Amino acid sequence: MIRALALSALLLACGVSSSEVYEVTGRVEAVDADAAQVKIAHGDIPGFMPAMTMNFDVAAPELLEGVAPGARVRFQLERSATNLLILELEVTAEPEAGFRSAPLVPTPEIAPDFELVGHDGEAFALSGLRGRAVFMDFIFTTCPGPCPVLTASHVRLQRRLPPELAERTHFVSVSLDPDTDTPERLRRYAGKHRADLSRWTFATGDPERVQAVLDAYGVGRVRTPDGQIDHLVISFLISPGGEIVGRYPGLQKSEPALIADLREALG
Repeated sequence: MIRALALSALLLACGVSSSEVYEVTGRVEAVDADAAQVKIAHGDIPGFMPAMTMNFDVAAPELLEGVAPGARVRFQLERSATNLLILELEVTAEPEAGFRSAPLVPTPEIAPDFELVGHDGEAFALSGLRGRAVFMDFIFTTCPGPCPVLTASHVRLQRRLPPELAERTHFVSVSLDPDTDTPERLRRYAGKHRADLSRWTFATGDPERVQAVLDAYGVGRVRTPDGQIDHLVISFLISPGGEIVGRYPGLQKSEPALIADLREALG
């Protein structure tokens, strides 16, 4: 269940330095004009991703005027190093009678537990953080693209949390490259970005165990010919009870909104 939902969020390549635009067709599943977002079951995008159902941001809310769930659409999709964005959208067929809209936001579900090794070399289990909210992301230390940006944004978030939230929140970063990212490398990466390791765990482990975590959370990755890793860029907010209550694809996340979500998760 989580794999399908997470993979439907966003795919980004660490090596993407400029934008590309694709012509895509699909069927609208849900619309949220206020959030400038639409959920579309789209066809195959050659050279980028297979057919799947996913949420997209649109360049302007006006693009969604008159667009109803069930409509067939053709759209221009821009892929950059930080986001996927619909630039143009055209309705090619109106909804069929009786079509039911799908929810834009999935219902909460229990975050799959896992056991890896922390940056301190000690065993680390996600379930050991029950009772605290968790912001979890996926990075690797040699990433030249979004990973350092993602870590830096979470460092800023960590520093700006009000004390009553900070003491009940833990950050987790799982390595996408366990063959390279030893605990020592992760400690150096954390130190370079000035993460507060009293409330942050950088985790790695045997490649098989790491792959099981990536599969459980739907974080696809592909090793490119130049040695880089194309991967899903996404963060999760997990409640103190262990439920996934927030999914944040890409890098364009509102800090006030994240803090508000965290405050709600902590109750």
